Amino acid sequence: MSELELVVDGDVLTAELHPDAAPESVAAVREFTPLHTELMHVRWSGIATWINIDEIDLPEIPRENHTVYPSCGDLLLYPGYRNEQEILVPCGPTCFKSPAGELAGNHFATLDTPREDLRAMEQRTLQDGALEATVRLAD
Repeated sequence: MSELELVVDGDVLTAELHPDAAPESVAAVREFTPLHTELMHVRWSGIATWINIDEIDLPEIPRENHTVYPSCGDLLLYPGYRNEQEILVPCGPTCFKSPAGELAGNHFATLDTPREDLRAMEQRTLQDGALEATVRLAD
């Protein structure tokens, strides 16, 4: 099994990558990790957080395994078709949106984290602001 880790304020969350469903998205993520960044609360999408990756020079990535309505813990890569590039981290009911309208992101990995923990993380970003985060491949 191929795994990714999302480290948020020292807490390590593990995700299973989906190379069969989203091969080009997984390849792109493998290429730019490790990424030291911030996890922020979303503005438009509901109960979720996100990581801005607009500074990363991504290859052209097609829509693959894409969704507007991800489940809690489904990591989406949005390569910037109509908005800035990002990784969306849903922590509850989410409809992926921006000022440009609904967006479909590529579901490339799924966090193996209890809903309560994801919801608590989302609440921290809402109340306290951005949290230090790292996206890396698991050892």
